[in-house]
Amino acid sequence: MSLGDVMQNRLKELRKSRGYTQISLQMQTGIEQALLSKFENGERVPPTETLLRLAEFYDVSIDYILCRTDKPQVNR
Repeated sequence: MSLGDVMQNRLKELRKSRGYTQISLQMQTGIEQALLSKFENGERVPPTETLLRLAEFYDVSIDYILCRTDKPQVNR
């Protein structure tokens, strides 16, 4: 199982739980909708900069997005 496969459900879950469509998420983050779709479908793994942007936007840790933990809290 690849990293893309592991985190695809987490990214989709985060987006849907907050009521965003891929288009509205694009408008909020500047990440292209086509890329968001590929990330959510496990076709591509987001680069570090994009992971940081998504983690900050959702106020979760990168480890949560990567499914390395089930605790979304960011350690500050």
